[in-house]
Amino acid sequence: MDASDIRLLSAGTALPGPPVDNVTLARRFGMDDLWQQWIDVFIGTRTRHLSVDLDTGETVVSLADLGERAARRALSAAGTDAADIDVIVMGTATPDALMPATVNEIADRLGIDQIPTYQLQSGCSGAVQALEVGRQMLAGGGHRNALVIAGDSCARHFDLEADLRSLPPAELVNVVLFGDGAGAAVLTSDPAPGTVALRRVMTRFTGRGRAPGQIVRWFGQADRAGRAAGIGEAAVSEDYKAIEESVPEMAAEILAELLDSLDWKDTDLDFVLPPQLSGRMTARISERLGLDTAEEITCVGQTGNCGNALAFFQLEEVLGLLGRGDRAVGIAVESSKWIKAGFALERL
Repeated sequence: MDASDIRLLSAGTALPGPPVDNVTLARRFGMDDLWQQWIDVFIGTRTRHLSVDLDTGETVVSLADLGERAARRALSAAGTDAADIDVIVMGTATPDALMPATVNEIADRLGIDQIPTYQLQSGCSGAVQALEVGRQMLAGGGHRNALVIAGDSCARHFDLEADLRSLPPAELVNVVLFGDGAGAAVLTSDPAPGTVALRRVMTRFTGRGRAPGQIVRWFGQADRAGRAAGIGEAAVSEDYKAIEESVPEMAAEILAELLDSLDWKDTDLDFVLPPQLSGRMTARISERLGLDTAEEITCVGQTGNCGNALAFFQLEEVLGLLGRGDRAVGIAVESSKWIKAGFALERL
């Protein structure tokens, strides 16, 4: 069947624990009121949800926990049993472990067995890449229903003992930007009336010859002594200036390509789901997109940048708003090595 006929039945999401506001974050790290004001004005993210207890440093919720909750919510919303799923695809940049794959831990908890499972490692485009793999698996025949999961647990990379006043901006920004979360969606090849068609999905690596905008390093046992002694590179670093300069323009290019491929005009769009880097950055991106007639679906001010989960928070909201004939476009940019990604929806 044609991949443009694959339907998106539902989306579900999960967040760990209560929201952590900027006042709480500033106090935990011993920062003054000016730092809190800097977050409010220059980052624009008001709260985030963390899988780590800020007092003890203990990880209290795993990515598998979040993925399971999101998957169960999506399955319930779709009216689909776990036994009806024929393939699972997951996108994440921060799996619980290198092995076993987090997708398989989630499948086990859901009681799913004897089907193909795939885990993609990618930054903020991973959710869209997972959607595309699930979509193509259904379009190729042989499978009827796909469960697509995406999420990240970024707080595990925080050094709660670090003196933030001594950190360079490339490291400091990550403490305030990121949160944790997961999302899931159910896709089907069944042509059910009134459902949402996943008309297009695009993902494209565009980082040839470009320096990474973000680096998340993995440290093995041999690295740990040096890290404990303060020797070596930072676990997470970000070229926020490069991201500020590149992402709005890349988002506009993604939008133009999606619309052109479908022969849609920008005035045909009822909703837009822009990249969710931070409250401030999302506002800049939306201004560059210039979609004055489309309603914007954004969540990062409340959820923080929870990586691959973000697209599913947007999807869960927009699915409840799409009326018959309505159209929506979602956009994601992966800045670690620069990937353009996006998708188009239409309620039939």
